[in-house]
Amino acid sequence: MELTTRQRTHLRALAHARKPVVSTGQRGLTPAVVNEIEQALGHHELVKIRLNAADRETRREMTEEICRATGCAWVQSIGHIAVLYRPARKPLIELPAGQ
Repeated sequence: MELTTRQRTHLRALAHARKPVVSTGQRGLTPAVVNEIEQALGHHELVKIRLNAADRETRREMTEEICRATGCAWVQSIGHIAVLYRPARKPLIELPAGQ
């Protein structure tokens, strides 16, 4: 799923006040964590995830793997927090028109 700049900006604004709903542990990205992210995306569409990895490159790789595994779109990453979006069957969030 690909988001336009306008849509990504809108989702970042919506995500600002939200708290992380899933956090990776010492073992990193396990099937159980991916399952939790899958469920969170199904319920909320827009989620924040805390990635407990030491370096930036590892966090980026984890985010890419999550996006591949769940079919979601990356919105933003700041430090250890990643924001992800996947529309539900009956979308709760209305995205602005593409541009």
